[in-house]
Amino acid sequence: MTSHYRPPCNACTNCDTRRMAVCSALQDDEVGELERAMTFIGLDANNTLVEEGEPRRRVYTLTSGMLRLSLALPDGRRQITGFLMPGDYLGLADDDTYAQTAEAVIPSGLCSFSVRDMDRLVERFPRLKDRLHLMTRAALRQARETQMILGRLAPSEKVASFLLIMSSRAVARGQPESPVHLPMTRTDIADYLGLTIETVSRTFTKLKTQGLIRLPDPHAVEIVDKERLSTVAGITIH
Repeated sequence: MTSHYRPPCNACTNCDTRRMAVCSALQDDEVGELERAMTFIGLDANNTLVEEGEPRRRVYTLTSGMLRLSLALPDGRRQITGFLMPGDYLGLADDDTYAQTAEAVIPSGLCSFSVRDMDRLVERFPRLKDRLHLMTRAALRQARETQMILGRLAPSEKVASFLLIMSSRAVARGQPESPVHLPMTRTDIADYLGLTIETVSRTFTKLKTQGLIRLPDPHAVEIVDKERLSTVAGITIH
């Protein structure tokens, strides 16, 4: 199910995600302009927000939950290209059409703006443009991280890299580095890493047996030995 409604007055000022989102560029007395242009969207788990190839008419800020981004491969399979977390902006790198499909991993909330309204706001408030440039660079770094993970040969390298990067992203949002919360399914992780679900499950078990992680529940991973996990990944995550 998808729901749309106008937010209440001062919704942006009181939003917990504001410091991480594009609207952090605006002062409290300016954010009302953003609210007037905004529609709030609520998505149930697995609902689609936008489809790859659809005309790009709106841009979005994720305020709660998680989105998965994916591409359709020629043989009908999907390749998950990333996961958006609260504060992330959707539509940043798209031109006239959406380059990827975006679906809710879990129930999620988003602030939605028409492209025309956002362009108008960016022209009125140049700090918004600067903030979008910063977010573009962050998105490019995440794309490089994805390329790095997919370039790894061993499943243990891929899974270890994935866990460390998800932990690093959590820290950037003011959350603990461990446990790493993984709302997505093992199938999602497999489609992101280019592995089978069986290989992903076996690799989690292997890392657990080696004493590098604990698995308190299916959607959380406790990092026990970050240094050794980094060695397995072949990378250094600060």
